[in-house]
Amino acid sequence: MSVKYISENSDYGYHFLESKFIPQNKDEYYLRNEQIQTVLGTVPEWQNLTDNQIKILEANNNFSSDWQKVLVTKNFNPNSIKNSSFYGLVRIGDTNAGLLRYHDLVLQEGIRNSCIISCDIGNHCAIHNCSYISHYIIGNNVILHQIDEMDTTNHSKFGNGIIKEDEDESVRIWIQPLNEAGGREILPFSDMICADAYIWTIFRDDKALMQSLFNLTNRTYDSRRGFYGTVGSNSVIKSCYIIKDVCIGESAYIKGANKLKNLTIKSDEASSTQIGEGVELVNGIIGYGCHVFYGCKAVRFVMCNNSNLKYGARLIHSILGDNSTISCCEVLNNLVFPGHEQHHNNSFLIASLIMGQSNMAAGATVGSNHNSRGNDGEIIAGRGFWPGLSSTLKHNSHFASYTLITRGNYPNELNIPLPFSMVVENPQDNHIEVMPAYYWMYNMYALERNSWKYQIRDKRIYKTQHIVIDYLAPDTAQEIIKAIQLLEEWTGKAVILSLGEKIPKELEKISSKGRTYLKNTPENAKPLTVIGENMEHSKRPVYIIKATEAYNAYRQMLIMFAIKALIAYFEESGTSPAAFLKTKTDSKDLKWLNLGGQLMPEKRFEKIRNKIVAEKYKTWTDLHKEYDEAWKNYKFDAACCALETLKFVYGDLSKETWNLACSESYEIRKYIDEQVYITKLKDYTNSFRACTYRNQKEQLAVLGKVEDNSFIKTTQKDSADFLSLLAKYTTP
Repeated sequence: MSVKYISENSDYGYHFLESKFIPQNKDEYYLRNEQIQTVLGTVPEWQNLTDNQIKILEANNNFSSDWQKVLVTKNFNPNSIKNSSFYGLVRIGDTNAGLLRYHDLVLQEGIRNSCIISCDIGNHCAIHNCSYISHYIIGNNVILHQIDEMDTTNHSKFGNGIIKEDEDESVRIWIQPLNEAGGREILPFSDMICADAYIWTIFRDDKALMQSLFNLTNRTYDSRRGFYGTVGSNSVIKSCYIIKDVCIGESAYIKGANKLKNLTIKSDEASSTQIGEGVELVNGIIGYGCHVFYGCKAVRFVMCNNSNLKYGARLIHSILGDNSTISCCEVLNNLVFPGHEQHHNNSFLIASLIMGQSNMAAGATVGSNHNSRGNDGEIIAGRGFWPGLSSTLKHNSHFASYTLITRGNYPNELNIPLPFSMVVENPQDNHIEVMPAYYWMYNMYALERNSWKYQIRDKRIYKTQHIVIDYLAPDTAQEIIKAIQLLEEWTGKAVILSLGEKIPKELEKISSKGRTYLKNTPENAKPLTVIGENMEHSKRPVYIIKATEAYNAYRQMLIMFAIKALIAYFEESGTSPAAFLKTKTDSKDLKWLNLGGQLMPEKRFEKIRNKIVAEKYKTWTDLHKEYDEAWKNYKFDAACCALETLKFVYGDLSKETWNLACSESYEIRKYIDEQVYITKLKDYTNSFRACTYRNQKEQLAVLGKVEDNSFIKTTQKDSADFLSLLAKYTTP
């Protein structure tokens, strides 16, 4: 590496493109001229400087290697340009003696104390003390203040995983989610949503699909050299060191960044993105409405819309879903679906797929705890995953939706297939305890509030990723059905052993025995010791706590899901229960995927997958339109899943079955209301909660009355609405 000395400056600012990259009958500015319409909204009428304007510019201590290459608009005021130098083709829009204000920063419009190299500058911009701006198109009403270096190379990709003409494949940028050792690499691109990342990350055995996704990215993004960096209109960039190969949208606010390189930063007036002090971002995509502040570092990453990095967080080789916030901690090699919260400096998340609506407690280390001989382990967790305070997990592990991990150092790999469960490590007695359906039985307030809070926190203007927030949905329904089958099997074995009998080889005989006890004689099933199988990679037992109660809870959850899904579809479509109960469904309707937060039946996804392989989509945008079409069918698909769920619970779909399900759901909804209130009331009746208050009046002044809790009131209203619809669709 060496510094080259150039004795002449006559060519400085020109020859951005070598001649071999310029099409016939074009010049080196042909792509720049295509971009300017997008950035400025129009193509200005440029004209040469007059002799008088040149005199004024030179009198104001400005310099150009060739004033004939500085073009301006009719309303250009040369007195607004001072102490600046210009090289190459520079085009400047309207200027006058006005001021631009952003918060407390007020600057005169024009260019002062700056070096501009081959740039287009829109109307009424303020560019002050910018040592080096090269090959950028700058929109209207932009403030650029105190920038050390801002330039674009002719091979810039703006964070997209493509290569440019005549580049070697080795320079292509890949992201490695879920596995530190690789093997699941995906290409970042500016339109990426979590659904795309999931398909590319998970279906690795389908080589044709992998090649088609690679081809789709190459088709979508332009491989020509010569695109300029952009700064959208009404953006403010101040006090930054290095900005290189960055495409910045409108109304962005960037202050005090150390280094921004090879990025697309999406932003507009409706959904402004902000980047703050000490930030270093390299090789990434930042979605609309994102915030990155206070010393954060991100390398090879995608931040989807309305996501946040704060307080020194590190995001590397990861995709962060919409409406997520990461503060203070380390996040490496992950695919994280929407609605993730992680706020504590002593937590880290490495090599995982977290499927949304999740929370990482302080001290939780879901990371490089490999029980293998390499760093190739993985963790996959369904929606609502919550590893509690100081919980340490090992790779490889898998967790069903809404699994709560209590504090503990879990020394072995775990496979928890029971949704809504609480996992407890008991080192004194050397075993693990799992309570299925824990949330439904003991923390209904948290469970119901979980769906509510993600709905009200969804501030996205551009909802490019469809997100299901209901905790009772097709994905959790299929997990509950599997959990019920496991409880029947494990309880059946416990019954047979308690009777001193030999366990038969036929699984159905075992499950039938457990089913009989759990349904017909639960009082006899409760005392049994039920052992979960293949849940921990060790010889120590995993005890299933309250299996009988959980079995009943799971049944209630299935009924509630089914009735809610069916009523939602009836309301949307105008279909009657009697008519829809005749719909032909089968077990395939119970098989669903969580595609980045959007739930989709496997059979519908397979059609999309086949079309990807056949390369029916020209761009990623075309594929996203297919997701949108699938989303339009969500309520119908969920209703079909609900029918199969009712078959599983009741065995048939008669009119009598429907009325029975409605009757039971009425009682279940009342139970939900009651439990939401009771579980919240514990915060008021616990004597230790009151020990910090002088008296009850002080406690009420701080906490308010439980009856006045806003979420409890919301729950009561939701309950009334549901019961009203239930009465509408219950047939006489």
